[in-house]
Amino acid sequence: MTQYNKWFHPYKPDKKYSKKVAYFSMEFAIDQALKIYSGGLGFLAGSHMRSAYELRQNMIGIGMLWKYGYYDQSRGEDGSLEVKSIEKYYPYLEDTGIQVKIQVLDNANVHVRAYVLKPETFGTVPMYFLSTDVPENDHLSRTITDRLYDANDLTRISQSIVLGIGGAKVVEQLGGADIYHLNEGHGLPAFYYLKDKGYTREHFAFTTHTPEKAGNEERSGDFLNKMGFFGRHLSAEELDTQTVNDGMLSYTVAALRLANRSNAVSKLHARVSQDMWKGYEGISEIIPITNAQNQKYWQDEALAAAAESGDQVAFINRKKALKAQLFKEVADQTGKLFDPEVLTIVWARRFAGYKRADLLLSDEARFEKMLSNTKKPVQVIWAGKPYPKDQDAIDTFNKLHFFSKYRSNVAVLVGYELELSRLLKLGSDVWLNNPRVTREASGTSGMTAAMNGSVNLSTYDGWIPEFAKDGKNSFVIPPADLKLDMDGQDQQDYESLYHILESKVIPTYYGKPNNWHDIVVNGMKDVLPEFGSNRMAAQYFKELY
Repeated sequence: MTQYNKWFHPYKPDKKYSKKVAYFSMEFAIDQALKIYSGGLGFLAGSHMRSAYELRQNMIGIGMLWKYGYYDQSRGEDGSLEVKSIEKYYPYLEDTGIQVKIQVLDNANVHVRAYVLKPETFGTVPMYFLSTDVPENDHLSRTITDRLYDANDLTRISQSIVLGIGGAKVVEQLGGADIYHLNEGHGLPAFYYLKDKGYTREHFAFTTHTPEKAGNEERSGDFLNKMGFFGRHLSAEELDTQTVNDGMLSYTVAALRLANRSNAVSKLHARVSQDMWKGYEGISEIIPITNAQNQKYWQDEALAAAAESGDQVAFINRKKALKAQLFKEVADQTGKLFDPEVLTIVWARRFAGYKRADLLLSDEARFEKMLSNTKKPVQVIWAGKPYPKDQDAIDTFNKLHFFSKYRSNVAVLVGYELELSRLLKLGSDVWLNNPRVTREASGTSGMTAAMNGSVNLSTYDGWIPEFAKDGKNSFVIPPADLKLDMDGQDQQDYESLYHILESKVIPTYYGKPNNWHDIVVNGMKDVLPEFGSNRMAAQYFKELY
């Protein structure tokens, strides 16, 4: 019998972090070998779990064991995006022997099994992953934990019940926690279940991650009640106190009301969130705790040592070696041989409309002119996973692929997971980030890029206002005129982006290498420790718990 069938850590928790915290998240990006994440939310949660371990915090993670993961990004015959579902197998996860029952719709016997990821495997706090793919369940129940962010509403609601109520019951079996922290609203049923068990809002913490409507789920309260979302059947009067907007339950509003304290994921996002939800009574205070990433996992040690010692030659040589490493992947996927001497711009993150992956292509002739400049050449790489049902995002991915297909210095890569993300951050010179302002709550990819000597070129959104010193450690696209319509703002941002590339980024890289090196090293120094997740994990204990 495993010692992890009770609350256990392989270390004595630091006194500063002695409260027992159970951290619930629908996804965790911990290691390339554990494909249970889709993007930024998972990257953030994975770094948090690593830092909690490094700081010896009394925390555990509660997540889902996705049988097929999110999806495997592949290519069709013509190179366009193809979505594949491949069953995963993780023999290093250990069966805890803990199996709880939850009710979904009229089935009161849905079994949820908990598997543990031990701390020594990937350097995290103990993590418990929930699966309904057990022999005791009928076929439909076994499929609940098949795919992360399943497009079917019934399945998505069932997944929330598994994470929330199933997860809370697993924590009970482990011995209970002092704080139950929901990373986004997916696990909201936990709060309802625990409240009925006598827990009060002092035990509940909540993190809201996005100002996007799609990220703030809202569903019919009646339907959720029938599904078993609340852990028991609520009366009409009880349900009426939970719903907003004509009987709809907003997961975010409900979590903000049930939690003692909540946080947004950057200072700008806190202001946006406070404004978004200010009309709802009884919500908790929303404080800023800016997202961060784990230095130990993400930063190249040799590059960091060269920057710290001031050895510019060693730094340049190491960066070229890292670029060559990335370019092997480019060659493998596309047949193109990129040059480590050439300025390399990378755009890599989830494909979504507001992130504007194709902003560079707003005027193809102008882009072509930049690409064909042999005196000051550039190389551009795109990578990222669209949501598999977001046809607009898939169309953008394919548009970029077909544009790049027969151009030798432009590439679109597939398989944007932890390992490719790391290669891109290590091997890029410029990390391009151009979302519409206030739409990106935090954005963490630029943090790990900066840790590895890649200069952020970004709109003034998310974490950037807390980090950027334009021309000193990054390049900032000035905010567009918000009085303009969306197309007008996009055009203004496009013009600003090209102005910065043509008049600042490219001339500095090729004409003023010492200045470029200063900007690179300043970025590396300024990003840490402020945007390292050890700071963030400590701040959660101090300010949220």
